[in-house]
Amino acid sequence: MRSCLRLGASLLSTLLLGLGGASALNVRVLVAAAPQLTVRVPSSPAPVTGVPGSVSGALPSTTLPTQAWTVGVSGSGAAAQLTLNGQPTGSATLYLPPGAGRTVEIAGTTYRGGVQLRIERGGVQGINVVDIEEYLRAVVPAEMPASWPSAAVQAQAVIARTYVSARINPAAPYDTCATESCQVYPGVKAEKPASDAAVAATRAQVVAFGGRAASTYFSSDSGGFTASSAEVWGTDLPYLTARPDPFSAGSPRASWQVSVPLAKVQAVAAQYGAKTGALTSVTVTRLSESGRPAEIMLVGASGAMKLSGANAGGFVRSLGASGTRVTLAGLNPLVITGSGAGHGVGLSQYGALGLARAGYDHLHVLGFYYPGTVLGTLTGARPTTLPAERPVLAMGAALPTPELPLPALPLPAAAPVLATALWTAAE
Repeated sequence: MRSCLRLGASLLSTLLLGLGGASALNVRVLVAAAPQLTVRVPSSPAPVTGVPGSVSGALPSTTLPTQAWTVGVSGSGAAAQLTLNGQPTGSATLYLPPGAGRTVEIAGTTYRGGVQLRIERGGVQGINVVDIEEYLRAVVPAEMPASWPSAAVQAQAVIARTYVSARINPAAPYDTCATESCQVYPGVKAEKPASDAAVAATRAQVVAFGGRAASTYFSSDSGGFTASSAEVWGTDLPYLTARPDPFSAGSPRASWQVSVPLAKVQAVAAQYGAKTGALTSVTVTRLSESGRPAEIMLVGASGAMKLSGANAGGFVRSLGASGTRVTLAGLNPLVITGSGAGHGVGLSQYGALGLARAGYDHLHVLGFYYPGTVLGTLTGARPTTLPAERPVLAMGAALPTPELPLPALPLPAAAPVLATALWTAAE
C-alpha cells in the first residue's frame, strides 16, 4: 500500500494543470456522511489528491476501476487522517476531480463527476463535485415529471440551476445537499431523456435580480394564489409576491381535507409555546393577502395565545396539512380544508404545467412567477480554493409575462402527483 501513496506538491501541480483551463461551473453536493464510506471509480481516473494545504495521496489508476475503497478515519483532532482500506493516507481530505464522462460511486449511488472526501466530526463526508449542467440532469426529473410539457420542465431546469448557483460558497465545505432540505439529487439513475433535453435547451440560464441569482423558491401547487416571501418567511423580496394563480386550478391538490384529533392539536400547540391549558378553540383571526392564515388564535382553559406570520403557517403544516391556504373548523377533530400543496412561494409546478399547456414558453412561465426579474446567463466560473468556484453571471433582458386576464385551465385527474411538494430549506 505504501507504494500506492505519493506525497508532496507534484500531485497538486498536476491537479492545478488539469483544471486551470476549465470554464465549467462545478457544484459540490454533500451526498453521504458516515463513520466510513465506500467509493468506487468505474473508469480510469485522475490521481486522487489532497486539496491545497493538506498532505496529498494518490492511488494507482490501474487499481481503482476494479476495486471499491473503504474510506475511514484514524486518529483524532489535528492528527486525524483519512484511511483507504484501513491504511493511513496522511491527509484529512482527498479529491478526485470531475472529468468528461467520469462517474463515481459513493455509498452505493452513482454520480457524474468526481468526489471530495473530508473528515467531519470523526466521520467521513462524501461530496460529489460535478458540473452544474450534469448535476441538473438528476435534479430536474426528481423534482418534476420529465413527461410534462417541455416548457414546464425547462422552467424547472432554470429555477433548479438558479437555486444551486445562488448557494455556491467557496468558504463552505460544500454548496448544497442531496435531499429535500436542498434539492433532491438521486444521481445517474434518475436521469431521463426528456429532462436531459430541457437542461440542454436552457443551458446556463438563470433567473436574476439586482445583478445576482434570484431566490427561486417553488412548491407543488399554489392553491390558486401564490404566497409572498414576506408572509411565509418574513423576508420581503419584490419578485416573490402574493398574486392570483389561475393556472394552478384543477390540480390533484386543488381541494383536500384533513381531520386532526384534539390530542395532536394540543401537542402541536405546545411545540409552538402555547401555555393555554386544555384547548377550547382554534380559529383563524386574520388572513394574508394570499388568503392564508396570518394569525391563529388558540384559546384554552387557562389562557389564550396568538400565532402570527410564519408561525401561523408552520402550525398548520405541523398539523399535517399539505398546504397553508386553508380554513379551520371544529376542534375534536379540527377539520382543515385547503387547496394547494407546499408553501406557495414562487413557481407553482402545477401552474407551470397549466401555462405550458396554454402554449406559453418557459420564459413566460418564469416571468409570471418571478415578476420583475431578468434572464441571466452563467458565463463560467472564477476558480478560488479548489475544488470550490464562484459563478460568473451576465445579465440579459427582462423575463416576459403572460397577458392578463389568464384563463383557468383544469388539469386532467390522471395528472401525476409530485413526489416532493417542496418545503425548501428556507422554511
